[in-house]
Amino acid sequence: MKILVLNAGSSSVKYQLIETEGKEVLAKGVVERIGLSGAVLTHKARNKREIKLTGEILDHKVAIEYVLSILLSPNHGVLKDKREIDAVGHRVVHGGEAFSDSVLITDEVIQELTRCIDFAPLHNPPNLKGIAAAKALLPGVPQVGVFDTAFHQTMPDYAYIYGIPYVLYKRHGIRRYGFHGTSHRYVSKRTAEILGKPIEELKIITCHLGNGSSLAAVKYGKSVDTSMGFTPLEGMLMGTRCGDMDPAIVLHVMAKEELTPSEMNTMLNKHSGVLGVSGLSSDMREIEENYHTNERARLAMDIFVYRIKKYIGAYAAAMNGVDAITFTAGIGENSDMVREMVCRDIEFLGVKLNREKNKQVRKQEAIISQDDSRVKVLVVPTNEELVIAMDTATIVANLVQSKA
Repeated sequence: MKILVLNAGSSSVKYQLIETEGKEVLAKGVVERIGLSGAVLTHKARNKREIKLTGEILDHKVAIEYVLSILLSPNHGVLKDKREIDAVGHRVVHGGEAFSDSVLITDEVIQELTRCIDFAPLHNPPNLKGIAAAKALLPGVPQVGVFDTAFHQTMPDYAYIYGIPYVLYKRHGIRRYGFHGTSHRYVSKRTAEILGKPIEELKIITCHLGNGSSLAAVKYGKSVDTSMGFTPLEGMLMGTRCGDMDPAIVLHVMAKEELTPSEMNTMLNKHSGVLGVSGLSSDMREIEENYHTNERARLAMDIFVYRIKKYIGAYAAAMNGVDAITFTAGIGENSDMVREMVCRDIEFLGVKLNREKNKQVRKQEAIISQDDSRVKVLVVPTNEELVIAMDTATIVANLVQSKA
């Protein structure tokens, strides 16, 4: 099947056209600055040069029209007719408790996703806009939702309930949901395949480290805990997000600085984390470059690494052991410095890093631990788009069979 994978953000739409039989990316790209001046479409088709197009792209529907046009272009496209698109798979950030698996998008599903807007006000509205646009432009083509939160719906209640009045969970759904689930799911499964062992026999800690970062404890193929919580703000120190901290700090700072809830939310999400501590950058590459010369860059890096270690230790305890630790996403796949610092001084767990091999690995699958390391350490580039495409193909195939 040919599956169009869409990831609609507030002012962007990322896309890939994937042939699921061979797991091949036929074309991919991104539309940026939707609704702003100087909108840009960057597109790369298989065996063709990358191109950039600029224009006025007022909304998500126009953006997806551009995407379909470029996919059908004789010079830059890979399709002769849009009817070759068998289905559309959408990345949806928040599915609440309603969705523990990917689903065919129906009117009822859209209603439920609308109810989840309160949980993800920055993400679910553009996700819904992308769904509406695709339904309008590709009428009759099946649409499937794949949720960042779904993989973590297997967490036990004692891992996702917060220590606040239980009635707030029942009334408002206040609980840990977790995010990056599609990535954690793909990476843990791929880890088992690389190790040549059934995932049902492995305890894996997956480290999705990027501008947004989270760790997950994956026990026998199921997520039993994860570092992000009710929102993506909890857990790790991230590029611009604060991560774990005493909640009383929020009230204290709001009073001292005379901040509104909106201003405080912006500070915690946009001006904190690595950027807030270092005062330099949210980009870990710049932090690495200045680690030995800038005291606050050093501090930001040390906090980032320390929190990863804390979560690894906690998740090893939660699962009563660990068989593999896997790094993924922008920092996890590219920063040998972060990986080495994380693996330093956790030899008691059974981790023995192959430092020379670790230095050689960038954006490629590899085992970077020593041969006699009891806990295997891996790098696995994430591939959320492939997961979305394969889930979509499976749901559509089952739909066809049920109608036969």
